[in-house]
Amino acid sequence: MAAPVELRLVLDQLPADPLLLVFSFLDFRDLIHCSFVSRRLNQLSGHNPLWRSLCSRYWLLTEQYYLDWGRYLRHYAVLKTSWETLKTFLSQRCPRMIASLKDGAKEEELDSIETQIGFKLPEDYRCSYRLHNGQKLVVPGLMGSMALSNHYRSEDLLDVETAAGGFQQRKGMRQCLPLTFCFHTGLSQYLALEATEGRNLSDIFYHCPDQLAQDPSAIDMFITGTSFSDWFTTYVNNVVTGEYPIIRDQIFRYVREQQCVATTGDLSVTVSTAFLPELSSVHPPHFFFTYRIRIEMSSSASPDAACQLDSRYWKITKGNGEEEEVRGPGVVGEYPVMMPGKVHEYASCTTFSTTSEHMEGHYTFHRLANKEEVFNVLIPRFHMVCPPFRKSVVRSVSLSSVSLSLDQ
Repeated sequence: MAAPVELRLVLDQLPADPLLLVFSFLDFRDLIHCSFVSRRLNQLSGHNPLWRSLCSRYWLLTEQYYLDWGRYLRHYAVLKTSWETLKTFLSQRCPRMIASLKDGAKEEELDSIETQIGFKLPEDYRCSYRLHNGQKLVVPGLMGSMALSNHYRSEDLLDVETAAGGFQQRKGMRQCLPLTFCFHTGLSQYLALEATEGRNLSDIFYHCPDQLAQDPSAIDMFITGTSFSDWFTTYVNNVVTGEYPIIRDQIFRYVREQQCVATTGDLSVTVSTAFLPELSSVHPPHFFFTYRIRIEMSSSASPDAACQLDSRYWKITKGNGEEEEVRGPGVVGEYPVMMPGKVHEYASCTTFSTTSEHMEGHYTFHRLANKEEVFNVLIPRFHMVCPPFRKSVVRSVSLSSVSLSLDQ
């Protein structure tokens, strides 16, 4: 609504300095509204120091680059902060990974990609790729790794040109743009550019073919994000807070519950877990987890406390309440000797048919100085929870058709 003529006349007669002072407290939206009140307020609202402050606050810019970055107002500050935080954190820990980052794409390059694939890219995706156009195809990848004795995964963040080359239009994966890629497994995370086939716009997911369906377009999805900004900032936060550990210059996507530590005497046991979508399926229900265990003896322990692990005991509780007990010698074929200050780590894996489970148990040790002295060391309870997933709409339609046929 236009300001009354009387009000505009009063405002036009006020000195510039008090008006500029008032403008300095305004949000950028209100400042833009003021520019439409009158010619004089339009001139004053364009005062450069006002916008220098606003650019710094909202876009982390020290100059007035609104024409270039203004369209990304909702996303720039968050994504710019995430990128800078991640680069600072990794510069001393994984310098090769930082060196693999590409410079940002230009607006016209992103426009060209949209023309090529025939779909608009989400604004937060565009904003991030203006800052960094993914990374070179290297190992290890920026988006995390996972390793078992006979399995390795490391995901690169694809540049937009490579991503466009893998844009999916086949049934079951229509309008999906790959975000990441793993050389070893062929695994990718995808970004949905359209709400179709059971996906929401901007969903990010691992695709998972329905192994029980005859139709190859029956593809289930493990959801990893609801928008690019949510997906990327959550990942960065997990990295810089230490939730995802750095192991051998790689980011490993293990997750540890805050209270998942148990101490027995001089020995402590810590457990972290990870879900492996590439080895899992929704149909049939087969959820694959790996867990990493760290056993540490306090450096202040007496030399007489030295001991050796003999066996393990697990109590496994499935999501449906079923329980199972497992006993066995050593851990993954080893019988680690623990001395003051020593750390032993190992990784193992398990599969379940339910979406959530927990495990707990103990290790049995004997003292090196006295083999007759046998004792148990607690393993804390740790949970393994499958990420949210969506079932293929092809399966839903097929089951509905079968049900209708049976009813007729």
